[in-house]
Amino acid sequence: MNENKQENKKIEGIISVTGRGIGYISADGYEEDIEIQKERLNTALNRDTVSVQIIDKKINNRTQGEVTQIISRARMEFVGVLEKEDGRFYLSPDDRRMYTNIFIPSGGDTVEEDNKILVTITKWDDSNKEPEGKILKVLGRKGDNETEMQAIILGHSFDTDFPLEVEKAAEEISKNSKITEDEIAKRRDMRNTTTFTIDPADAKDFDDALSFKKIDENTFEVGIHIADVTHYVRPGDAIDKEAQERGTSIYLVDRTIPMLPEALSNDVCSLNPNQDKLAFSAIFNLNKEGEVLDHWFGRTIINSDKRFTYQSAQKVLDSGNGPFVDELKTLEKIGKKLREKRFKNGSIAFETEEVKFVLDEKGKPIDIKVKKRLETMIMIEDFMLLANRKIAKFIYDLCKKNGLSDTMAIYRIHDVPNQEKIEELSVFLKAIGYNLEVKDGKIDSKNINKLLKEIKGKPEEKLISTATIRSMAKAIYSTKNIGHFSLSFKYYTHFTSPIRRYPDMMVHRIVASHIGGAKITEEELKLYSRLAIESSQREAEAVSAERDSIKYKQVEYMTEHVGEEFEGIITGVATFGVFVEETRTKAEGLIRMRDLGDDYYTFNKSSYSVIGDRKKKKYQLGDLIKIKLVEANLDAKTITWKPIK
Repeated sequence: MNENKQENKKIEGIISVTGRGIGYISADGYEEDIEIQKERLNTALNRDTVSVQIIDKKINNRTQGEVTQIISRARMEFVGVLEKEDGRFYLSPDDRRMYTNIFIPSGGDTVEEDNKILVTITKWDDSNKEPEGKILKVLGRKGDNETEMQAIILGHSFDTDFPLEVEKAAEEISKNSKITEDEIAKRRDMRNTTTFTIDPADAKDFDDALSFKKIDENTFEVGIHIADVTHYVRPGDAIDKEAQERGTSIYLVDRTIPMLPEALSNDVCSLNPNQDKLAFSAIFNLNKEGEVLDHWFGRTIINSDKRFTYQSAQKVLDSGNGPFVDELKTLEKIGKKLREKRFKNGSIAFETEEVKFVLDEKGKPIDIKVKKRLETMIMIEDFMLLANRKIAKFIYDLCKKNGLSDTMAIYRIHDVPNQEKIEELSVFLKAIGYNLEVKDGKIDSKNINKLLKEIKGKPEEKLISTATIRSMAKAIYSTKNIGHFSLSFKYYTHFTSPIRRYPDMMVHRIVASHIGGAKITEEELKLYSRLAIESSQREAEAVSAERDSIKYKQVEYMTEHVGEEFEGIITGVATFGVFVEETRTKAEGLIRMRDLGDDYYTFNKSSYSVIGDRKKKKYQLGDLIKIKLVEANLDAKTITWKPIK
């Protein structure tokens, strides 16, 4: 397409803005995003929906644009530190993509400098001036654990507190939560079937349980029972609206911010042991090979016999002794068969490392450990994947059978990788000695598994695994099913965690409607479509908040270890330096180019390395390196290393 003919073209979309105040927006007909210089943003902020005019100018051969209209703001509230300069108070935002300070006319009246505050922009009609704002909330002194965690939560537009109306509604449900005989009569009674939950040791809510019954030597009934949240939370009520807004629970280093009030999440809906509980269940007849012989979906009443932790269940499996040992062993074997089939069909075997913090009574990290992935964790995942996959297929088939569009559902979809990103990944892998088979810009998930198997146990394993994950599309919620690439499932949804994910509540309602023969209206479909998009956005914010809390605690931990020596792996190279991740704590920091040694180092893009001009010393992606901690800056949330020769 001739770009000169598009100089007067207007584009609408969501703008991405860097911390330097440079904006980017994608446009059909252009290989690269349109670039918008700071002086042409006209007050547009990151993730605003805007209208952009293409202009007759290029910078570094890149097409330029100018924001002509802000259609909708992504956010107007920001968290940061109250600072003073030349007698004026302003907010210095924590969000690095917020490229301007916010002037606070009333700053200092009731709040001291160096306090973290939540501010809303009240006026910004001149892009040559700073926006004006007012203080909504004072969080406390910067550096305090509670202040910093609150700053992360509010900075991602979440809140720890529920509105009074929502709390009261939850308390009312709790008071009237006795299960009646009429309700039991409507459900499949599973209370006499062996049932247990397996969850993390620190879990407070239990939204899934497994039941087990032996039918004959080769056939077993396995029930996957999910908390029946939608029995209590009705569409459009106060709790439902709040859950929609939140979209998901958030898991920070030292706390959980629940989607539902604790009266529901930890009590009424939670599948606590030795209590009658309402569930929505997927019940399968399976043989030893993990083949599904029959299935049933519907509402049940259960009574969990035992609350296992992952560790206690693993101990039973390892020792061969303990409660429900036979049931656990059989479930483990069936789970392994399900997994084998999944990987054989192309499901990608990504293994990501997670860190766990040991905190003192003030929330300060005193140790960081990598979480051990147990067989019991993987087993539970196997059965949750089975339920999610079969429920998605069930909804799809019913839609087709009843002459409805297959969009009368919520799917968890994962698109095939972008051709450009896959080619970049292939080039990167070749530079560090690996080959990824790519055909016509496309990749088979089985080839990714082949690569992951090849790097297993090698120092560069995490680096390559992370790079591969980043080349993938993001999994999202949608009413349009395109399948799930990384799981290699044609049909997939989220059904198994309604206490902590709003899309699962929607799926429960959809399944109930189909089972009950109720027609899903066009209005409901429009609502589901909108909520799928919003839930995907809230999920992304929650993930970002969780990462921010981990990064903050890693830097905080390192403040006590300045001057100490560590071992790390090079995870990134750039014109300004080398990024290194410490192997035990997974804390990532930067070696500035000037600190690399007595040589002039140059960034070599083709080999993903920096090379000394005289001595030819090379620092390359994936290299193990000895490092010394120079600085851990909590304000900037950065770590600075120096190499040890």
